[in-house]
Amino acid sequence: MTDWRLVVQSRLDRVRADLAALGPSDPLDPESLQWRQVAQQEAAVVEDMINREESRLRTVASWWSGWHIERAWRSLHEAEIAVVAAGDGFLGRLPGLRARVAENLDEDDPRRVALEELRPGEFPLSIEREIVVDALRAAFDKSDFAHAGSRALRNKLIAASVVLFVVNTLLGVIGLAKPGLIPMCVGSERLPTVCPSGRTAAGADVWLIQVLGAFGAILSAVVLLLRRRPSLSPYVMIGYQATIKILLGAALAVIGILALGAGVTTGLIGVASQAALLLWAVILGYSQQIATRLLDSYTDRVMDQARPLPKLEGQR
Repeated sequence: MTDWRLVVQSRLDRVRADLAALGPSDPLDPESLQWRQVAQQEAAVVEDMINREESRLRTVASWWSGWHIERAWRSLHEAEIAVVAAGDGFLGRLPGLRARVAENLDEDDPRRVALEELRPGEFPLSIEREIVVDALRAAFDKSDFAHAGSRALRNKLIAASVVLFVVNTLLGVIGLAKPGLIPMCVGSERLPTVCPSGRTAAGADVWLIQVLGAFGAILSAVVLLLRRRPSLSPYVMIGYQATIKILLGAALAVIGILALGAGVTTGLIGVASQAALLLWAVILGYSQQIATRLLDSYTDRVMDQARPLPKLEGQR
């Protein structure tokens, strides 16, 4: 069982326990009986999503689309709403309901305001039920849409990683098949020509530069891991972000060495030895952090919408 199945199964067990704790239904309250039936139906859908067995090909397709995860969560949310609505009062549940709604709805949202101003017994049970159900549905819908956005971002990161991997592989194969076609040697009028593997071009030059560029990107990925706050979303992006950084670092190292060899930095940067050239490959790989910082910020915003976390000390 994967992590999301464990979490959903735990909450499904809680739904069934709450449903059993309601006791026999009140014949004078037909709405309560309807909500109980809804809870049972949605719980059955969740159970089916958790225990569904598929072929490997369909499993990959389901993983890419995320439909089974989102269907399980949406049905679970409907079951939780139905259990709350099936009760004969909301006095004991109001603190928890208000906290859950506050996680996803803005302070000025009329549904959140109505729930926070709700006083049990002030309105008939049917009206109280509508206020609670509307607020919970709005909160869960916003959470579900944010999770869908997280999945879409994950798929974009995967697609970008595949493209970068193909490009890096092609560059390495071309450099291996025809050494010097992609010149990795750097020289000038005042400095001797140096290559990654020595003083002459070799088939492994491009691969060596890519490896060192990826090493520089790994350093920035480690910093990202150390600074990353824990994620409570079913879609964890840190691995995909690190992959983008590493592959982009390898590509930028090749481009940067080409720029050095073309004399773009003449008068500013001089490469006098093989060690200096290899060091620049590492630095150029680390420089991808400038480009991927925007991606990291955007990913943080998307993940905070999917499952908001309390702000760190000093943040506003």
